[in-house]
Amino acid sequence: MKMTPEIKHFANIKLLLLDVDGVLTDGGIYYSEHGENVKRFHTLDGQGLKYLMSSGVVPAVISGRSSDALKVRLRDLGFAEIFLNVHNKVEVAEQLISRYALGWEHVAAMGDDWPDLPMLNKARVSFAPPNAHKEVIKRVAYVTQHLAGSGAVREVCDIVLKANGHYDSILNSYLNESN
Repeated sequence: MKMTPEIKHFANIKLLLLDVDGVLTDGGIYYSEHGENVKRFHTLDGQGLKYLMSSGVVPAVISGRSSDALKVRLRDLGFAEIFLNVHNKVEVAEQLISRYALGWEHVAAMGDDWPDLPMLNKARVSFAPPNAHKEVIKRVAYVTQHLAGSGAVREVCDIVLKANGHYDSILNSYLNESN
């Protein structure tokens, strides 16, 4: 498992770019008998993304696919930046980076397959779940311990929250509620 030894490498991240299938989901594509696309999301990932948003980091989805299930999930999480049916992910990422007046040094990205590589290569720090394609795993800075769709995104959120100094205060807000 590749891990960058110093958490400070992940500091000052302001934007987290995420692929969907194979990152926020397990990569499976499920169809009902009526042709509806159904996706499974993990609650830990969603909660981590909410914490990230509350700390000022903007998560953005840049996906080559689209589905109604995905749109509902992202709306429920409060995503402001959603880009679906995207062929050139770097082009969209650069527009987003420009809109927020950032540079790639403030960007983290997570993907699992070849279409994500250009975006992963440009980001300051790149992540992949352990069930990503082997060529992606060879090229990212960090491979999560959790599988895609099973807490991998939460793991990334926790790393960024720790590096930016927000993890302990968010955790302590829950610990103090029980006192």
